[in-house]
Amino acid sequence: MKADVASELEFFVLVAKLGSLSGAARELNLTPPAATKRLALMESRLGVRLVNRTTRSISLTNEGETYLAYATRILADLREMENVVSSSGAEPRGLLKVNASLGFGRTTIAPLVSEFARRYAHVEVQLEVTDRPVDLVESGFDLAIRFGTLPDTRLAARRIMSNRRFLCASPGYLARHGTPKSPADLAHHRCIVHRQNDDAYGVWRLEHDGRQETVKVDGALSSNDGDIVLGWALDGHGILIRSEWDLAKYLESGRLRVVLPDDKIPSADLFVYYSQRRNQTARARAFIDFLVEQFQA
Repeated sequence: MKADVASELEFFVLVAKLGSLSGAARELNLTPPAATKRLALMESRLGVRLVNRTTRSISLTNEGETYLAYATRILADLREMENVVSSSGAEPRGLLKVNASLGFGRTTIAPLVSEFARRYAHVEVQLEVTDRPVDLVESGFDLAIRFGTLPDTRLAARRIMSNRRFLCASPGYLARHGTPKSPADLAHHRCIVHRQNDDAYGVWRLEHDGRQETVKVDGALSSNDGDIVLGWALDGHGILIRSEWDLAKYLESGRLRVVLPDDKIPSADLFVYYSQRRNQTARARAFIDFLVEQFQA
């Protein structure tokens, strides 16, 4: 791409961002008449009006909105190309945007980011934790760290850690209400439901004696927060599905017990996701390798 075309794209994106030709002129150290002339030349070359001008502000025409969308995407691709080429074989550097689930991101990923920052001083990490998964392709994140299956066919994934799931309950609850002998018994127990994204509410799927079984469970307590439902199970309120990552210390201490240990529940392995449409930068590769190293250790 010619340098003057890239410059035109950057100029128009800045005009749209500031909503003012005079503001763009100040940012670029131009006179207001020079900025006005530059926009007029762009519109003349394209044969369309890109902005509607008033005495105080500007607004984009339909053609201007289209031009802005393409300009933003092209400039992002140019920056990504330069990052990939310049970082190949070199020390990782630059901005890395990472998304992680709310609780796990806060308690586990954030400390790992701290350690990563000590090892790679020239990488700037922006970590955002959200309850629901983000659209990596549209949001601009480089990576997302999530439990479970691939949420989008446009993404690629690398498994960081295997993570089985179990039914569990406190010894106190089992003493009061008995221990289920089969998945069908769960329908007669108090079950604590962890509401996650678009999963069917209160529907648990298990493999029992080689057969897939679906059980509709019920209970007085449910939440979208994993730490909250785990706390309720520890308090003896019912049976819960949680992963071995969350349960390990409580099973070891005896505060929780596995229920129906011979039945299998779909696992919730930990993956790092990234867009198939983007070439990985050195900083992204370094971060993924670092996560795998840490979790294997």
